[in-house]
Amino acid sequence: MRATGMVWIIAAMVVLAPMWLALGIVLPLVRFEKLYFFTENPSLIEIVAALWRDGNGGLATVVGLLSVVFPVVKMVGLTAEAFMPPGPQARRGLMVFLVPILSKWSMMDVLLVAIVIFAAKTSGLAEAFTQPGLWFYAASSLLAGLLHHLLERRRSQ
Repeated sequence: MRATGMVWIIAAMVVLAPMWLALGIVLPLVRFEKLYFFTENPSLIEIVAALWRDGNGGLATVVGLLSVVFPVVKMVGLTAEAFMPPGPQARRGLMVFLVPILSKWSMMDVLLVAIVIFAAKTSGLAEAFTQPGLWFYAASSLLAGLLHHLLERRRSQ
């Protein structure tokens, strides 16, 4: 692939990945229907806030860190990497060190929501359906992983 094409692809990813992450955080992740009368459509932020409000501060902190803070820091790091000029300086820095570590946690939330949906469906207590927030969150994680791979490849050339 030519360098010009790669630059445009990286630029598009640098814009889309954080935008999709933001949508994944604020849009509903899952819809629960209980007894055909009651429905809940919580977003990731609402889930963290509800955990905190219900006295589960430790769990709210862990979910908030893994689901919101880590991905945001990773997006900042990927953006910084994308704007770094190629060369030996691009191999150093805190973000170059942090992004691979944070990337390992990227899909954990998607897995957790999938487990919750499975548990709700198999328990018979509620019907659960995926919502756009989950898909935006998952797409952001995948796009960020691909962006990291492309930046690594560009840095090694």
